[in-house]
Amino acid sequence: MKSEMPSQFELQTKTELIRSMAIEEGFLLAAFAKAEEMEPEREKLKQWLDLGYHGTMSYMENHFEKRTDPTKLVPGAKSIICLAYNYHTDTKQSDSKAPRISTYAYGRDYHKVVKSKMKKLAKRISERFGAFTHRSFVDSAPVLERDWARRSGLGWAGKNTMIINPLKGSRFFLSEMLVDFELVYDEPIKDYCGTCTRCIDACPTDSIFEEGYSMDASRCISYLTIELKDEEIPEEFKGQMENWVFGCDICQDVCPWNRFSERHQEADFEASDALLSMSREDWDNMDQESFDELFFGTPVKRTGFSGLKRNIRFLDEN
Repeated sequence: MKSEMPSQFELQTKTELIRSMAIEEGFLLAAFAKAEEMEPEREKLKQWLDLGYHGTMSYMENHFEKRTDPTKLVPGAKSIICLAYNYHTDTKQSDSKAPRISTYAYGRDYHKVVKSKMKKLAKRISERFGAFTHRSFVDSAPVLERDWARRSGLGWAGKNTMIINPLKGSRFFLSEMLVDFELVYDEPIKDYCGTCTRCIDACPTDSIFEEGYSMDASRCISYLTIELKDEEIPEEFKGQMENWVFGCDICQDVCPWNRFSERHQEADFEASDALLSMSREDWDNMDQESFDELFFGTPVKRTGFSGLKRNIRFLDEN
């Protein structure tokens, strides 16, 4: 009588088939980790929060137990399928003096794009292996995405705190599918940052710690232009924003590993000509109507018209 427990060969075959399916659906990378309570990440997160480095992002304190134990977030979860979706582009805004937005926000909201891809992947897995219990997350739940990406070997956690892959760089979105079946798990990879400190040296607000690998998020330009809501950007950051009004790409632009980044193939991530051609004057004269038209369905909607105008005004006051 055949055992109900899958053999190592069967597990390996299933694992590699799912990895192939993910790549076929457009994901840049796919790797696998065992769903389990996270130590020492749990203690590291607690210390970071206690020191207030998360600023006004109080949501990071919520659901702490679920954030550090995926089996409490998704009961019955046994494995985590960790995925990376490329957003890199060489396309730039035409006016070098215009306010800048991070390239990840050029096109359609990545939450929707990547989540749609994950639904297709889940459908293919169920068709091939039968129905299964799962939940998918794209930067939208109490999940320590970068820690799972590191554990699964998608890349190492660099000095700029980003996940860096030695063949693909770091310009990709992370997402996770928690599933109720076992797989063959990948191993973390070596840290290749070495003695490089380009990201630390380049950060204009000194948000990355001197030794790297952690940061005071409340000093990060991405935080100041997106997460900091309902208040003005602190005066101490005047002259340090380098024209960023939504997000910041500096620590990735200077990272030597991103010489391996390849242009994405996602039509939904393409920037409109209207956005790319905007002059400094166009940004200053933007009204609610033009904001809605330009950024409909994009991540920039997150900061809202008033938030974006606050950021532009802060640049103009420098």
